[in-house]
Amino acid sequence: MKSLLVFDFDHTIVDGNSDTWVVKCVPDKKLPDWLRKTYDGKHWNEYMQKVFAYIGDQGIKESEMKQVMQSMPYTPGMVDLLKFICQNKDQVDCIIISDSNIFFINWILEVTNSSLAFNTILTNPANFVERNHLTVEGFHSHHCLQCPDNLCKKKALDDFVADQLKAGVRYKKTIYTGDGANDLCPIKGLKEYDVAMVRKGYKLEKLIHKLVGGDRGSMQPSIVIWSSGEEILSYLKKCLKT
Repeated sequence: MKSLLVFDFDHTIVDGNSDTWVVKCVPDKKLPDWLRKTYDGKHWNEYMQKVFAYIGDQGIKESEMKQVMQSMPYTPGMVDLLKFICQNKDQVDCIIISDSNIFFINWILEVTNSSLAFNTILTNPANFVERNHLTVEGFHSHHCLQCPDNLCKKKALDDFVADQLKAGVRYKKTIYTGDGANDLCPIKGLKEYDVAMVRKGYKLEKLIHKLVGGDRGSMQPSIVIWSSGEEILSYLKKCLKT
């Protein structure tokens, strides 16, 4: 029976935020104040639609955007981790659940030929329309009050596992790797035999520490703190031996 590996993308597979990295496309590598001030602190995807429209209005072509996105660095050790996953697909299935978009993720994975590690990528669909505007749609609708309107990672994970079960695939455990606030919802849904790989020094670690009051035993899954892909790889190798 296989294990299921689940990865966030921004600040997990790549060492940064793909939505802010794309700003390097524009001539001054920064957005004008009037545009940045339109973000209300809540509706990020709506704000990013304005950013993508602005980038398109500057005459930035799809090929130029792709070149900038493909310069984004991976988290240290992550490329070797993904290679290991590619070599051990008989023991693991692997998916990405991300609030980025399918263009950014595919472009970046293409650089290291890492897309073969993943069974599927669950993220916001996107397309280029007239005037080089990148448009991004919400991944799905849901009723979770804790998550952004466009994506509840717990629902995305639950739906994937349910579809796999219908196809006759059952997992012995889920190992979920992430860093951000929107990774807390799916981690809270994990079972006692599952593992939450939490990036050290990021929002998710602080939220989990606050949630359990310093007692990690109150969370159902095992909590493992990581700082590099090498640490995840070392832990994964131990898991696959048991």
